[in-house]
Amino acid sequence: MPTHAHVPARALVLLAILTLVWGTNWPLFPLATREVSVWTFRAVALTLAGTTLLGVARARGLSLAIPRAHWGTLLAATFSYLVVWNIAVTYAAILIPSGQAAILGFTMPLWMALISWAVLGEPLSPRMRWAIALGALAVGLLAAGGAKAYAQAPLGFALGLLSGLGWAIGTLILKRRPIPVPALVLTGWQVLLAAVPTVIGALLLGQGPWFWPSWTSVLVIGYIALMPMSLGNAAWFAIVGMLPANVAGLSSILVPVVAVISGAIVHGEPLGLLQWGAVVCCVGGLSLALVRPRAQASGG
Repeated sequence: MPTHAHVPARALVLLAILTLVWGTNWPLFPLATREVSVWTFRAVALTLAGTTLLGVARARGLSLAIPRAHWGTLLAATFSYLVVWNIAVTYAAILIPSGQAAILGFTMPLWMALISWAVLGEPLSPRMRWAIALGALAVGLLAAGGAKAYAQAPLGFALGLLSGLGWAIGTLILKRRPIPVPALVLTGWQVLLAAVPTVIGALLLGQGPWFWPSWTSVLVIGYIALMPMSLGNAAWFAIVGMLPANVAGLSSILVPVVAVISGAIVHGEPLGLLQWGAVVCCVGGLSLALVRPRAQASGG
């Protein structure tokens, strides 16, 4: 397993893809749920994304089989990450500004680094401690701009934090008990399994009669299913397989910055000195976590 001083070039490419597709995804949540419930939106998106990922895996000649001994791990990780994350974070993005919901959801790297240190015994090097500190400062700066929104919608604040914690626990479950299948297959099964409880939730909690939404809603939901949920999740689980838990978690911290900028463009959400200060902190944290020091690069 590579350390933070040895990051594969492929991980950096996947990180760029992940940042773009996940970061621009957040302002779309309120648009996707204008006509349908959160449960219906997620049920459709998860089903489409999971089917697509497994179909692509099969077309590439990959086996879709999951070893029987790993099904418990798969179900636990799926519930903690995808079920808790998808429902909690969508409600949060509706109750508070989407960029602020992204900030709370992406406290995940901080939860992940701390839990991996306290529970899994992964050491935190001085570089990683500074990286986490810069990440925490970035989240703090961004959250300061949304304090009024949190006070008006405390449930949105709580659900945002819950989504980040669920994501961290689900990812650490997979780090502790890796499932020996390709990342594409693992992602597809997790997304498709997460669709089961959300479909049930949609049938029980969806409001109003059945109807066909506008094509705008259909296109937005389809884009979210195929790009952030399919391509983004595949990139994420590939990154998790290549990097230590704390570095993998911190590597996604630029996503809320892109989300805040996207929210400002799409919905006119705040974008000022606090947000740009957070950009600097995020870049600094990523540099500490991912960029190899010159001495280490030359000396091994």
